Amino acid sequence: MTADDPIGRLDDDDYPAYTMGRAADMLGTTPGFLRALGKARLITPLRSEGGHRRYSRYQLRLAARARELVDQGTPIEAACRIIILEDQLEEAQRLNAEYRRAATERQHPAND
Repeated sequence: MTADDPIGRLDDDDYPAYTMGRAADMLGTTPGFLRALGKARLITPLRSEGGHRRYSRYQLRLAARARELVDQGTPIEAACRIIILEDQLEEAQRLNAEYRRAATERQHPAND
């Protein structure tokens, strides 16, 4: 993806494509809920040139998970902490799998 390839941005999970209103509508929540997630430091939206919040698909997935937990009665601060820890665990597991794969490849090189 390049700055000259706006269509490529459609596949970018981190591209801030959604306005606050659209994000809230997609999640079935309020802009205030999204602001609360920002205050709890779960998500930090980027800002448009005009200063409006913009959210990525990745951030919307985190916000959707937060909404699930809050709807189940978890306080928002606790929900955000849970999600941060879940995200860190997923990343650690991904890295661990990569390290194991690399170690296996070193021990058993492919026959060319």
